[in-house]
Amino acid sequence: MTAAARQAVFLDRDGVLNRAIVREGKPYPPALLTELHILPGTADALAVLQAAGFLLIGVTNQPDVARGTQRREVVEAINAALLAALPLAEILACYHDDRDRCVCRKPQPGLLFQAAATYGIDLPSSFMIGDRWRDVEAGRRAGCRTVLLDYGYRERRAESPLDCTVSSLPEAAVWILRQLYTAKGGGK
Repeated sequence: MTAAARQAVFLDRDGVLNRAIVREGKPYPPALLTELHILPGTADALAVLQAAGFLLIGVTNQPDVARGTQRREVVEAINAALLAALPLAEILACYHDDRDRCVCRKPQPGLLFQAAATYGIDLPSSFMIGDRWRDVEAGRRAGCRTVLLDYGYRERRAESPLDCTVSSLPEAAVWILRQLYTAKGGGK
């Protein structure tokens, strides 16, 4: 990592920062601002990561906008509420669906590359936390270490090897801090 490069933790939004709405074993984003519920321990976990020097950036797919079942203004209101409540530098959103074949829709790493260019982030020393295969695959493709929050969704599983699987964001933060401490020669 160069002296000017920064380490970041990229975080998926729904299911990582806030509660996903789970129907028939599949996660969905809140449809309204009133359905937004920040997950327990999220603010504290992010504060600890920020105190350790990580830049915190949300990266989210919001294909319901392209599908016409969600308004962009609602997504942006939810993002604004999260930014007001949590120590995030930014939330980057992809509003496309798979058929658009964009570079920003996870599992493509475009949002991570965009953030790296904007903030001078060293991707190999950074982390991607997500609750779905698309999230961790985007992190892997960007060269980040990956953390899956495994909620047992009934959907496709990550095909690439994961660096860590946990059941909550606070657990992910502990694992990341352990990696940071080890990298700095503080332990085995």
